Amino acid sequence: MIIKAIDTLNEVVGRVVSVVAIIFAAMIIFDVIMRYVFNAPTRWAFDVTKQLYGFYFVMLGGYALRHQSHVRVDLVTETLGNTARRWVEVAGYLIFFFPFAWVFVTRSWEFGMRSWAQGETTYGSVQLPVYPLKLAMAAAAFLLLIQGISEVLKLILGREVAHHDT
Repeated sequence: MIIKAIDTLNEVVGRVVSVVAIIFAAMIIFDVIMRYVFNAPTRWAFDVTKQLYGFYFVMLGGYALRHQSHVRVDLVTETLGNTARRWVEVAGYLIFFFPFAWVFVTRSWEFGMRSWAQGETTYGSVQLPVYPLKLAMAAAAFLLLIQGISEVLKLILGREVAHHDT
């Protein structure tokens, strides 16, 4: 049940966040038309699309892990039997992934809260608040961490194909 809940959460977040790509692409097209067709460039489009892209990029980490889309080096594990491969992958999560994810969660939370407390803004022509993007990093780190938990549970329970279920 916890695997399904985590997988569903990251699936929903991934699908909702993917719409952001359409939004920032439309903004870029709008800015290009304004700049080159009407000779009236926008002051805000570059800064807004840069932040939207950052949001898009960080928020899809859990979704990518759910669908096994991250880069993998499986030169060693591909030669192992199924059980040995699963336990090597679990060890990899325990030794590398979880410590990284924990540092990512805690540091990005501190980073975002400091930005919010300081009222940090961008340095572009339009001063946008930075803390929403920095707090999104903390949310993304948490989603990545819990998706890692789901993946480890799948490996332990032998449910490797569960990431294809929706």
